[in-house]
Amino acid sequence: MATPANVDPRTGSRWILGDKFEQVYPHLGSIDNLWNKKWKFPCERSLYPFHDGKYEDFAPVFESLIKKGIHDGYSVEYTKEFLPTCERLVQEGDELAKSGKKTEAKDVYLRACAVYRIARFPYINSDVKKQAYQAQKDAYMKAAALFETPIKDITIPHTAGAPNDEGKEIPLYIRTPPGTTKDKPCPAVILMCGLDGHRPDNTVRSDEFLARGWASIIVDIPGTADCPADRRDATSPDRLWTSILDWMAQTGTFNMQKILCWGLSAGGHNAIRAAHTHAKRLAGAVGQGAGTHHFFSRQWLEKAKDHEYPWTALPALREKFGYATEEEFMDRAQKDFSLVETKVAEMPSCRLLLINGTHDGLMPIEDSMLMMEYGTPKEARFFTGLLHMGYPPANGSVYPWMEQVMGTA
Repeated sequence: MATPANVDPRTGSRWILGDKFEQVYPHLGSIDNLWNKKWKFPCERSLYPFHDGKYEDFAPVFESLIKKGIHDGYSVEYTKEFLPTCERLVQEGDELAKSGKKTEAKDVYLRACAVYRIARFPYINSDVKKQAYQAQKDAYMKAAALFETPIKDITIPHTAGAPNDEGKEIPLYIRTPPGTTKDKPCPAVILMCGLDGHRPDNTVRSDEFLARGWASIIVDIPGTADCPADRRDATSPDRLWTSILDWMAQTGTFNMQKILCWGLSAGGHNAIRAAHTHAKRLAGAVGQGAGTHHFFSRQWLEKAKDHEYPWTALPALREKFGYATEEEFMDRAQKDFSLVETKVAEMPSCRLLLINGTHDGLMPIEDSMLMMEYGTPKEARFFTGLLHMGYPPANGSVYPWMEQVMGTA
């Protein structure tokens, strides 16, 4: 007999998400719903995904989208509505920079980046979205150049890459504490981005690392943005992290005994995998909002597509993992990418913190709990009733844990 969709097939118990598993979340169905029932509140407060942004930049765009009935975030029409605002803000930033008002220019450039971010949501799947992302990166580097400690946009060779990988170079955003030298190397955090959050979206985290004397190495994950790794190959992230860690060791400016990685959302899967495949090269790893096994099942995905993602996540996930159709993705993804099915979870791991909200409707909390049943004992902090990533309090647990690991590595 087939397992009912609303229960964990391993335990026979209902999903911790409970009745919400069967629900179509209220923000879906129209751009009006998305704005007024989900995004307006965080936008007013400059919270994710509107961090660095201002409500006054977004409200007129969403009013226009609602008026025109443009709902599909994957569409070119959606993206184009944001671009005039983006371009106006960049021009304003340029004028402020020319007049020597660096702090004001930086803030306006970051506002432009926030609007570009929402413009190329939820996945870079068209030339228009690619252009928006490139423009976001350009604006971000204008802002980053004005930081007291700038972020550098560099490219390193993908030395561990295979013939099937999608590129031979890895773009990274690097930020190192002042005074870092080969004689005084610094600890570092490899920040693994998510499905829709990319390199220019992590200023606050790099600020937090810098304040602790740590460097940031910010990288896109396979199947997203500029990542050169083969999206369809579950082992391609292993080669990616090897190339990055080898480069870090060769520079001589990073303390290779104190390297952490932190994976965000879809990047959480990568961080948990890296904690096992690169256990001897990492002092610790954080997998936040991560999918590891159940997430990749048809049983979960058919319902999760109607949960908290701004639009159905299936088109983005299909492309991210390199499947020809959504049906093929739901049929094959668990066999191909599950850390349990591929036996990665059975390997020894470095210290690993699993963190999420118990009511994550996109990546089930059971996927974090499941990692406790395999291999090396893990650490965890879950937030009852909170959604994907365990926001807002989650970071308040991540940073102290990272400090403790860095302090004892």
